[in-house]
Amino acid sequence: MDIKIIKPTLEYAEDIWKFRQEIIDSDDKDKFAGCGNLEKCSSAKEWIDSIGIISNIETCPKDKVPSNVYIAVRLNDNRIVGIIDLRHHINHPILSTWGGHIGYYVRPCERKKGYATEMLRQNLLNCNRLGIDKVLITCNVDNYASERTIIANGGIFEREIEVDGEMMKRFWITL
Repeated sequence: MDIKIIKPTLEYAEDIWKFRQEIIDSDDKDKFAGCGNLEKCSSAKEWIDSIGIISNIETCPKDKVPSNVYIAVRLNDNRIVGIIDLRHHINHPILSTWGGHIGYYVRPCERKKGYATEMLRQNLLNCNRLGIDKVLITCNVDNYASERTIIANGGIFEREIEVDGEMMKRFWITL
């Protein structure tokens, strides 16, 4: 799979904003999963700046967990195909229950091409660099594509949980 996950830069501002609009226009239940606060920002620059703040333990707001957000860029045309994040730890009531270490979103027009599986594979390498050896990832029980992505990367099903009336599956990947 010819993609790379990288930290977003202003070089990608126009494509980030198009990506955001595709999410808004989609009928997805899990809009903006793994996209940081992209839906709340008024520009790509604001988003890039805000995820820079949360990536640093010194500047991360106290109610948040430090995390890195990456864009997945297809090498042959430099187009963003997805966004994936990595929370440095899950010592947080939501993350330890259902948020997990990693969230991701593949551009609606780029789905079913294997990008999510490769994005997760590459992000697990980042987990290794941070010293995370056991990674929690969750998905809605009816999100079969995400479940397949997690399992393809070594995810072991733990259990189902209910979150706000929705059933979710918890998986662990041991690195």
